[in-house]
Amino acid sequence: MKKLFLVLSILAIITSCKKEETPTSVNPSPKLIIKIEVDSTLARLGNNGLPVAMPTGHAGQNPLFSKIAAHYLEFSQNAYTMIGAGDVLYHAEETTQGGATAIDFSKSKLITPGQTFLELPLSDLSAGTYDYARMSLSYQNYDVQFYFAGMAFTGRVASFVGYNTYVGSFKIKDSTVNVNANKLQGYWGVETMYNVTTGQSPAGATTVPNPIFNTSPIPAGSCLVTGQFNSPLTITGSETSDITVTMKLSINKSFEWIDINGNGKWDVDVAGEAVVDMGLRGLFPTHNH
Repeated sequence: MKKLFLVLSILAIITSCKKEETPTSVNPSPKLIIKIEVDSTLARLGNNGLPVAMPTGHAGQNPLFSKIAAHYLEFSQNAYTMIGAGDVLYHAEETTQGGATAIDFSKSKLITPGQTFLELPLSDLSAGTYDYARMSLSYQNYDVQFYFAGMAFTGRVASFVGYNTYVGSFKIKDSTVNVNANKLQGYWGVETMYNVTTGQSPAGATTVPNPIFNTSPIPAGSCLVTGQFNSPLTITGSETSDITVTMKLSINKSFEWIDINGNGKWDVDVAGEAVVDMGLRGLFPTHNH
């Protein structure tokens, strides 16, 4: 019995040692996770990436977002990196079904802000240091408040802000609009409890902030919003854990109109109170690395 007890004791010690020597698990395939958030408390920027006040005679509101989509994502090394010369991580599908090359809306990835937009192997991102992120937004869907005869109502807006989008059909809230054509940046639809209205904003009316416009400009008519990381993102190529990058977009009074009567309300029954801008008001990318 003493011998049996001794053998069992030795086995217990060996088993215990093996458990203690088990190596800590590592992630053999870390991912780059891209999230998109909207925030009305962020700075309101102009096309040059500098803070800008509401123009005299205009008013704006912070829309309540339902969905958002992006068409292009690139990390840039510095302020002199031209578009396409950085690390292009995402480029949505395009089509020539409507004639000229356009974003294929039917294949766009629509998400609720705050959700993960993209996951890809971290190895897809080249080793190096990145100071800027550039994201081309393509679609926004949100609620805004408007007034008719002094009474407040809510309308749902669908806004196409990409350079050119082939739209077969799109659902604003409950109503579906059939288009089957290319639509340039600024095409929109508004659904209220009474009707559905569509329209086209003038060329160049959509604000697209780019703080490095002097050294790395963006194409006219694109919605390639540019922002500097909260701190440089350095990739060594030997990472063992996921990296999350959050693309924080300013919606600080991003829905803007001409305020004829100066009351700060979008009065749709007041002649001349036209919407003039639906562009995002800045990109503030952050990361956890």
